[in-house]
Amino acid sequence: MNGTIGPWAQYRALLAQFFRYALTGGLASFVHLGLYWSLAELAGVAPMVSNLLGFSAAVVVGYVIHSHWSFRGHGRRGNLARTGGRFIAVSLVGLALNSFWVWLFVERLGGPTWWPMPFMVTATPLLVFWLNRRWVFA
Repeated sequence: MNGTIGPWAQYRALLAQFFRYALTGGLASFVHLGLYWSLAELAGVAPMVSNLLGFSAAVVVGYVIHSHWSFRGHGRRGNLARTGGRFIAVSLVGLALNSFWVWLFVERLGGPTWWPMPFMVTATPLLVFWLNRRWVFA
């Protein structure tokens, strides 16, 4: 979005972008949480490892869809190394935050593997949206 369109048009464009991000993020979260929970609960993989594997799969899904649809018409896409590198950096921030939730609720407090999931689908995506919008796909 640039300064040549009015504030209401910018607001509508931001809401449309956020809606696309939420749909795509929902799919990526489904991949992440589905793998995390399945590996931890059904396969007996350590929760922190399950989180890493699920998150890694979601990053691949997320980058492809976010770069082509969620942030369509926003910023530049000419430099794949720049955009891809920044997307990976932001993804690592998201991974760190989700790992914190798993550590806190499962490892530290001894709760079930689903306890961190509400935070993984609310707090983390909001921070990642803001970072993607302001830095990765700016």
